[in-house]
Amino acid sequence: ARGVNNIASKLLLALLPAHQSFFRLSVDNKVLDELGAARGTAEEALVEIENRVLKEVNSSQIRVKVFEALKHLVVAGNALLYLPPKENTLKVYPIQRYVVERDPIGNVLQIVTKEKVDIESLDEVLIKEAQINPDEEQTTIYTHVKLKDGKWEVQQEINGQIIESTKTTYAKDKTPFLPLRLIVVDGESYGRSYVEEYLGDLKSLEGLTKAIIEGSAAAAKLLIFVSPNGTTRKRTIAEAANLAVVEGNAQDVTAFRVEKGSDFGVALQASNGITERLSFAFMLNSAVQRNAERVTAEEIRYVANELEETLGGVYSVLGAEFQLPLAKLLMSRMQRQGKIPALPKGMVDPIIITGVEALGRQADMQRLDMFTQSLAVLGPEVLNKYINVSEYIKRRCAALNVDSTDLVKSEEQLQQEMQQQQQMQQQQQMMSMMQAGVPNAVKGMADAGMQQQQQAADIAMAEQQQEPQ
Repeated sequence: ARGVNNIASKLLLALLPAHQSFFRLSVDNKVLDELGAARGTAEEALVEIENRVLKEVNSSQIRVKVFEALKHLVVAGNALLYLPPKENTLKVYPIQRYVVERDPIGNVLQIVTKEKVDIESLDEVLIKEAQINPDEEQTTIYTHVKLKDGKWEVQQEINGQIIESTKTTYAKDKTPFLPLRLIVVDGESYGRSYVEEYLGDLKSLEGLTKAIIEGSAAAAKLLIFVSPNGTTRKRTIAEAANLAVVEGNAQDVTAFRVEKGSDFGVALQASNGITERLSFAFMLNSAVQRNAERVTAEEIRYVANELEETLGGVYSVLGAEFQLPLAKLLMSRMQRQGKIPALPKGMVDPIIITGVEALGRQADMQRLDMFTQSLAVLGPEVLNKYINVSEYIKRRCAALNVDSTDLVKSEEQLQQEMQQQQQMQQQQQMMSMMQAGVPNAVKGMADAGMQQQQQAADIAMAEQQQEPQ
């Protein structure tokens, strides 16, 4: 249970970060070139849409339902998510309540769900149309989702009758039904679970634990044997208080003992080895830190990153079958509700930036840091001479997915600040020389300063005239 909850929590944080959007709206480069000066404004508008979608996820129960679905994926390998068009939540179908059919490539062809509902929760029109007996407490509803002619056709059936009022269609990429798989097997309609890959260790650990517990219970049983041919009486032993002095022969009295301590030690050692392997597999924190007096932070960070990278395949599957469809569904629903503006088709597409993409950015950042640290041994003079600090800061912001707009100073701002510092230094020198009584030198320096300012203004004017209209 600890392993399942732990790995499901890690997957949830990787797929739906709490304070970061899990996708980014990408615009075609040709469209950005056509925008020209309005490019920055367009990108700010797209970031605002991303933040609104993130707010929609945070204000709903989507994370709770996704965590439930991830636990089903870890244990059973399959789960079905349904995003109701009029409700701000998700619905989870476990594997025993739905079936799915896929083509050999893995594309979904049809889905059928089964659920029991209380008749009181159904409206009167549906009860009358399905000819449901009102005296019954529950009824079974089947929902059929089928891909036909590039669209999803959805209909429901009760008591063998198709309900006409439930028939609807969805675009191919806008279906509210998301059948999820954890580990994909080519040619199969269902996925495999994470637990299934470690089923041998789990069964072995279960058997060893059972043997140790039963043996420990047997060893804990205390029985006192009194020889029937001895001189010591049973009543004397049973009624004697602690530290009491009684008559008898110690050789007539023995205690029941299980001479299996060494066998239990072997079983315990084997179970500890399996437990350690499973702790690594399920990414428990106890597996990251080795048992030693001194464990460096770099060692813990290295092992943690290694464990994270083992889930790269899982991130890839869930990114394509969960994150991307969920982003499109949320954006489509919010557009219908007027919460975000409609975006032009084919020009703006969501791109997943968590999971495998986040692991790639993290690896880039680590290589970037290792490169600069290896050059640091040459001294700060070499770094200042050969390393472009502004470019390093930009790349690190990109690796951390941090928007550097108005955060990192541009080259123009740095030049302006440098010019201001030079002017301040000149003014301070002039003041100091005036106080020292050197008026001619001050006048010469002032004229030189005015001449430099005039030259800078002339250069700026010439550059503006050369720019194309």
